Amino acid sequence: MTICTQDKEYFFGEIKNGEMNLNDIGKIAHQFWQEIPQHFPFVNLDQFVVMPDHVHGILEINKNVLNECTRRDEALPRLYMGEYPQMSEISPKPCSLSVIIGAYKSIVSKTANKQFPIGFHWQPRFFDHIIRNDETLNKIREYINKNPARWERDRNSLDSLIPEKHRNDG
Repeated sequence: MTICTQDKEYFFGEIKNGEMNLNDIGKIAHQFWQEIPQHFPFVNLDQFVVMPDHVHGILEINKNVLNECTRRDEALPRLYMGEYPQMSEISPKPCSLSVIIGAYKSIVSKTANKQFPIGFHWQPRFFDHIIRNDETLNKIREYINKNPARWERDRNSLDSLIPEKHRNDG
């Protein structure tokens, strides 16, 4: 999956010589990703990278453990229980990917904004893709692993918008 910062602002650090150098908010994003299985024991982490304006990661959901899951993470609102019960039908289901990512985004936002009141925000939603075979899994792992080295060519990189001959013109 891919989770982007609001307006793709560079909140997490910078790429130097093809390597991601995390700043303090980037370290927060990295730390809380690593802690996902502590809060969602049915999740296994796979390849992951924090980029200047987004996060790429592969999560494996263990269906055997997931079947035992009935709780919602407290970082998200509880199911709607008011006058219109159909609202609970559109709420994120307990232990769903939406709940996992919502909890992750929430704790990163709260922690970053508490420590560094600079107005950190994520874009709404996230991009996800179900990986159905080992070939696709390996290609996505490679993409994530090589993402920092390809940053110069990334269409979302500020450097890719400036012709090379003008990058150091001040």
